[in-house]
Amino acid sequence: MAREVRLPQLGQTMEEATIVNCMVRVGDEVKKGDCIFVIETDKATLDMESPAEGFVKHILAELDETLPVGTPLMVLGDKDEEVPQSFLDSLKAAATPAETPPTAPTTEAEAVKPKLQQTQTTAKLIASPRAKKLAKDLAVDLATVVGTGPGGKITEQDVKKAASTKPSTPPVAPQGVLRTEAEARLGETIPLTKKQKLTAERMVKSKREIPCFYLTVKADVTDVVELRTKLNETGSVHPVRNSIGNNMTQKGKISNRAKISYNDFIIRAVAIGLQKFPIMTGQLAGDTIKLADTINIGLAVSTPNGLVVPVVKDAHKKNIKQIATDTKALIEKAQNEKLLLTDLEGACITVSNLGSFGVESFIPIVIPGQCSILGVGQITDTCVPDDGNIVVRKLMSLTLAVDHKVTNGAYAAQFLDFVRKLLEDASTFV
Repeated sequence: MAREVRLPQLGQTMEEATIVNCMVRVGDEVKKGDCIFVIETDKATLDMESPAEGFVKHILAELDETLPVGTPLMVLGDKDEEVPQSFLDSLKAAATPAETPPTAPTTEAEAVKPKLQQTQTTAKLIASPRAKKLAKDLAVDLATVVGTGPGGKITEQDVKKAASTKPSTPPVAPQGVLRTEAEARLGETIPLTKKQKLTAERMVKSKREIPCFYLTVKADVTDVVELRTKLNETGSVHPVRNSIGNNMTQKGKISNRAKISYNDFIIRAVAIGLQKFPIMTGQLAGDTIKLADTINIGLAVSTPNGLVVPVVKDAHKKNIKQIATDTKALIEKAQNEKLLLTDLEGACITVSNLGSFGVESFIPIVIPGQCSILGVGQITDTCVPDDGNIVVRKLMSLTLAVDHKVTNGAYAAQFLDFVRKLLEDASTFV
């Protein structure tokens, strides 16, 4: 029996998504859980799985089309089933807004163009995660690679072969496809992805609607640097099961030992600070300030396709080892474009660290829906006075941007000072 496949709501805040790619063709057999579309929301690019099994009878969605949740995308049926045209017409009518009827194409060429694009891009594209990563690193379009693995799967060797035969002149970026920073060329016009557009809109919204003030302190993290080195060298950070749900716990195995990063110490300190200063989790709601139900902390992560902010959930309930394991899992998922919308929702504050790029300090922009964001700079060796002597200590700059609608300078200053003191005391993390 024919049934439609609709765009699901993959997260609490998801309202619409853009069709990036169709992974099947009419006539293909799909199983429940097979990837049938790649979609892009305002937060991430996601694989959309089939909710049922059957044969693809009709594909209703077109590439680069932005559709609301619940829109019919595809029709599945039995192998030899004929789907009534009246059924298709009813789905198309329900999906087409009455006030914006489609404009008829002016030429025959324009009329066949969408179908040609669909035929060329809806073929199954199966590649191993390592092959996908290598293709990004070598700027190889997987759609041009012939897979030699089982079932036509693209392997690393296939990508390497394609890279060696790639013409020296880089291809023009197709419309709707993001060229990474490494691929950009002077004089190009690079189209924005949906995520980039919405990020720009949210940043403008933040500057327009969130009156911020900024506080900066320097934390002496000499002892924390020594503790981190000791823990990572001695292997005192024992393997633990992560709570993110990616390949680190495949088949019930224990994850590999997670190295502790400076971000993990910062997240732990911020989580403790938010427990003591809960108004820093708040949002203005009419005549009230609504405090967060739990402490979820976002971590800004740079990926080849832009900035994402995965969230460490219930950070105040986790020790430094658990936080390290979670952040490692989230970063791996972000780099491999495997983040779920649930990985990106619910943060009450974000940590953004540019220290690895040699940045000593910067003023970050508060993300709408959060009260504040902490900008972290690099750790620098600094001469400081100590009982009449000059000693070299390791200092780290912390800049807190705060929504003045939610709290005042004195309260936020106490919070930041408390976080600073936690970072200066290595016993906080033992």
